[in-house]
Amino acid sequence: MTPVSGLLGLSARSGQITLGADLALREIKAGRAALVLLDEGASDGTKKKIADACAFRQVPLHMLPAGEISRACGKEERMAAAVKRGKLCQRMLELLSQPG
Repeated sequence: MTPVSGLLGLSARSGQITLGADLALREIKAGRAALVLLDEGASDGTKKKIADACAFRQVPLHMLPAGEISRACGKEERMAAAVKRGKLCQRMLELLSQPG
């Protein structure tokens, strides 16, 4: 479990994230995503689509261990999560930027 797991679950319950690769991609393109989390177990095609969209729109992208997003949110087989702007997102970015 990563330090953001608890915040990810809290964000899911409060409606601050969009789960699923296709929906996350839509949020990125619409400019509503402030952070994107991607499962390491996602397919290469999904990784490339999400990474390209994040790079083009300058949205931070972080990889999480396989299954982490699904476990934290309580939803099966979710490979991506787009986090909306707010305090939970800021705290996640702080935790993800810490070394180690």
